[in-house]
Amino acid sequence: MHPAPVSLEEKDTVSIAFVLAAVARLDGAARARVLQAVGIPAELLRGPQSRVTADAFAALWLAVAAEMDDEFFGLDTRRMKPGSFKLLCRSLLPAADLGQALRRVLRGFGCLLDDIGAELSVCGGEARIVVSHRIQDEDTRRFAVETFLVLVHGLMCWLAGRRIPLRWARFAYPRPAHAREYALMYSPQLEFDAPDTAVAFDAALLGAPVVQDERGLKLFLAAAPRSVFLKYRNEEGTAARVRRRLKPCVEAGAEWPRLETVAAELHQSANTLRRRLAAEGASYQGLKDALRRDAAIHLLTGTRLSVEAIAARLGYEDASAFHRAFRKWLGMQPGEYRARAAPQGAALPAQPRLSP
Repeated sequence: MHPAPVSLEEKDTVSIAFVLAAVARLDGAARARVLQAVGIPAELLRGPQSRVTADAFAALWLAVAAEMDDEFFGLDTRRMKPGSFKLLCRSLLPAADLGQALRRVLRGFGCLLDDIGAELSVCGGEARIVVSHRIQDEDTRRFAVETFLVLVHGLMCWLAGRRIPLRWARFAYPRPAHAREYALMYSPQLEFDAPDTAVAFDAALLGAPVVQDERGLKLFLAAAPRSVFLKYRNEEGTAARVRRRLKPCVEAGAEWPRLETVAAELHQSANTLRRRLAAEGASYQGLKDALRRDAAIHLLTGTRLSVEAIAARLGYEDASAFHRAFRKWLGMQPGEYRARAAPQGAALPAQPRLSP
């Protein structure tokens, strides 16, 4: 008999590295105030492998913006005052195609920010967004680049109504400890210590129509910033198809299929499936681990299930195997994580809107 289904929708999680970067420019009192408001225990910040829910990070983004009166985390010498992002989005709707809209995005950020910006160039069949900046502090520069590119790419995907796949992404700084996140944020084809910071995509996509209207804008802003920083997911790729196939195993505690079984369902050989996953920076075991990890975080912080029950719920034959896996993922035992996250409670606070 399988355990009763437990809803694990919206179970994405975000590395604690981004939480630390988001609150880095707040003083101690403001940081404590913001973390408490969004339900992220300060204790979690001490674990370098910790993760928080995507909803918690979205709420944090908005809370920091309200605290600093700045939608760009205080990363630029010019504040991006609340309401700026909404105005920028509204200016994009009349654009004829993605190319025109993207140029407006980059010009808009050029007006809103002083220390970071980007230019669009086309070389043959490849379009590139090349980032420039004058931010000296290494940590501030890295988070500014991460945030800027996520905003630009998220807007591109929203405008086109589909994910715009990036062919590659390169960064003019050393590989960060959380570089594994970049494969999902940008592209599996990554380069660090590059001569410049840039991302590339198919130039033919510049001619894609802008499909959004006022109604789409309202829905997008109502879900922002979550709708921005999770817009990068490639829902048509092999990894996404495998993830969808495995999702019921987490949702209902069903038996996990073997890779060969999933490959046959996708009408390809096991070796082909491995190769296609590797080309997207993924693996079958890695996808299983990510689903289990994110589900475990939600079950530990959002339910009163025992650790043993959660282990069984996620398909582990015994709790000790779950303990070992969880420690590998987050650097601590499940019970310790639950204790640290206890102030978060069973539910996150309602998510406010971006710049009402």
